[in-house]
This record gives sequence, structure tokens and C-alpha cells, in this order.
Amino acid sequence: MSRYVLPVSVFGTVFGCAVLLKNHLTGGSCPSKTKIHGKTVVITGANTGIGKETARELARRGGRIIMGCRDMKKCEEAAYEIRGSTLNPHVYARHVDLASIKSIRRFAEKIIQDEERVDVLINNAAVMRCPPGKTEDGFDMQFGVNYLGHFLLTNLLLGKLRDSAPSRVINLSSLAHVVGEIDFEDLNWDRKKFDTKKAYCQSKLAIVLFTRELARRLEGTGVTVNALHPGVVATDLGRHTGMHQSQFSSTVLSPVFYLLIKSPELGAQPSVYLAVAEELAGVSGRYYDVMKEKEPAPQALDQEEAVKLWDISTSLVGLETTASEQTSSPETVTQVLPEQIQIRPSEPAPAVTSM
Repeated sequence: MSRYVLPVSVFGTVFGCAVLLKNHLTGGSCPSKTKIHGKTVVITGANTGIGKETARELARRGGRIIMGCRDMKKCEEAAYEIRGSTLNPHVYARHVDLASIKSIRRFAEKIIQDEERVDVLINNAAVMRCPPGKTEDGFDMQFGVNYLGHFLLTNLLLGKLRDSAPSRVINLSSLAHVVGEIDFEDLNWDRKKFDTKKAYCQSKLAIVLFTRELARRLEGTGVTVNALHPGVVATDLGRHTGMHQSQFSSTVLSPVFYLLIKSPELGAQPSVYLAVAEELAGVSGRYYDVMKEKEPAPQALDQEEAVKLWDISTSLVGLETTASEQTSSPETVTQVLPEQIQIRPSEPAPAVTSM
């Protein structure tokens, strides 16, 4: 029997070290134990992956959770599961399709009508490196879902967020933003050859630019806005990347993947941290790599480009500001009727002209 003691001890030590190393490399759990009783949290893309686990953890902390999802069957099932596992009855499924302006407006209107407050908005939903495709309104799928849909939703809920202040907006970006470029002459890949990787990186850079510009516009309102990279997480988001489709990646690289790729539970921790950490009260316009503040890529710090993107985005989604200069404020945002948006006859949806 004694001959098994050493091998078992070695195995246990190696396994334990691997778990500790994994926690270190992936950031570990949210250090804050703050409860959020009485607070309402809106989370997009909450029926699976990071969004679902974020909803679960914030429900466990006592929050009223509004799960915004495209697939209502999966959303209802996830909400039911979370209510059961957390014993929190205040977890609700709501329909929103971020590839549809009409759906986003209906979702926002229902929240404004039904909810007394919105304390936290987590713009979590995303698509990644998907095949060429357009949203209902003619936007590139990744630019439309990852960025424009959340840009519109956030603007529509700003009144409720200000009324609930201090409140927080959390935008999920990606480390991929560091190689992103904003092509103002062809944001929706209507004229150049489609590159799904570049389209994804552009959308994630747009999120960081949006975060910083919105934070600037909301100074003094009590609403903070921050962006984060959650790390590399094992979710359905990467199903189009082909990462695990080869024998080499699924066998030889498995130990590396185990150490570097998080579970959805760990992947949700940065979102939870930005939502509840008391030390982040008043902190705005920042970028977090997992749970550590870092400076984003140089192109994400370009104030002129952030304002330019903001002004173009308001036109694309049917909002406009009475002043497009850098001193413009969210209070000037008004709705634009669809017939007021200039669309060239040859184009199926709003497009960006050369600037």
C-alpha cells in the first residue's frame, strides 16, 4: 500500500499546483463580497456563457436580474435554473435581439415602463468571427450586435440610469481591440473584402472608444462607465474560430488550454467585480484586463476618433445630438424618425459616407 503513497502525493501536489496556477493566470474570483439587495441589473446575452454566470452570481448577491436574450426558450430555461440555484425569485427573462433596432427599442421601452430603477447595465452579448452577414438594419453583424446595438440600448436607458444614480454601465470588450482599426469609410464591409477577424477587432475597439466617450459625457451625473476584457473563456462564442477542430489542438494543447482558458464561472468574475466593488464607486472611463485596470491600445485613447464614432453611430441607429462638438451632452440626445435618416437608394440600410 505504501508504494502508492508517493505517486498519489505527487499527483495531488501537481494537480493542486495546476489549480492554483490556473486561478492565478485567469484572475480568480471577485474579491468583493458586496450584496446588491434592492438593485436592478440588466444583462444582455444572459442565457449562456459569461452572461448566464454573471446573472447567477448577481442573483446570488440579492439583485433583481433582467436577462435580455434573443432566444426566449433558452432564456426562460436559464432564468428558471438561476432562480432555483440561488433561491432568488427576482430573475426575469426578456426578449431582445441586438441585431434589430426595433427589438432594442421595444426592450428598452419595457424596462423603462416596468422597472423602477436600473442600477447596473451589463452589455455582455456578442458574436465572434462569424461568417459574413448583416443585421436586420443592414449593419455588419459583428459591428451591429457587439457595438451599435449596445450603443443604442445604453443611450435609451440613460434616463433611467441617471435617475438611479449612483449606477454603472459595464461594456465587455476584448484584448482583440489592440489590433482593431475603425474604417470610417466602410464600417459595415459594404465595399471591401470581408475579413471576419478584422470585423471582430473593429467592433471591440469601438466598444472601448464608446466607453471613454460616454464616461466623458456623463461626468458629474453619478453614472459610471467602464470596459473590460474578461479573459479567454470556454463558451460558445468561439465556435466559429475552429480552435478545437484539429486533433493537435484537442490533444497536444489541451494542458495549455486548461491553464489559460477559464470556465464561464471564472469568466463572469470581472463583470461581477465591476458591478459590485465598492472601491470602484466613481471610477469611470477605464479599461480592465480581467480585474486589473490597464491602459487600452493607443487607438482607443484617440478622443477625436471617439467623438467621430459617436456622431456617426447616433445617425446609424436613429439618434442625433443637437451639437456634435466634443462638449456635447447626453441630455441633447433626441429620437430621429426613420424617414429622417438619409439613405442612398442603392443601399439596403444606413451606410457611412466617406469622411
